[in-house]
Amino acid sequence: MTFTPDNELDLFFPPALISEEVKTQLHSSLHIRPLASTDYRRGHLDVLRVLTVTPDPGQAAWEAQFHAMRSAPHTYYPLVIVDKATDVIVAVGCVFIERKFLRGLGSVGHIEDIAVDKGQQGKKLGLRVIQALTYISENSGCYKTILNCSDDNIPFYQKCGFEKKENEMAKYKPLPASAPPKL
Repeated sequence: MTFTPDNELDLFFPPALISEEVKTQLHSSLHIRPLASTDYRRGHLDVLRVLTVTPDPGQAAWEAQFHAMRSAPHTYYPLVIVDKATDVIVAVGCVFIERKFLRGLGSVGHIEDIAVDKGQQGKKLGLRVIQALTYISENSGCYKTILNCSDDNIPFYQKCGFEKKENEMAKYKPLPASAPPKL
């Protein structure tokens, strides 16, 4: 595959929302941009598998999810870093904006799904994704940007300027009795 420029893609949001500073800090062989409607074939799900089990819903279902999320304007901002030589995604992340009634009808940015291809880790790509998403959050008027992470990742996020605050709680939907146990 050859690298596809932004102007030839159906992008999730305008690329101008991504920090120019972050763009210039990437190696010249890499490109950061919004998620595109054709990124299923560029390995979007493959990179997300670094995080957790990510079943393949098929291209049509992936594209339907892309369009469903994009139909909520000014809410989701998924972005990717692409290797220009292969036109394959090597890092991903998303910030979604939650609008609130408190803090004068303020907004909070939630960073989610930060993942870097195993072969690309250690090259500050995760840092660049976090910086780009934080920039989008702050420039969208959010009074804070938050994320959840494992204890092992706390030092990384502290290097990105985040501080440990309170605790996360989760309650998962029970599995149906007929479902096999999760391993």
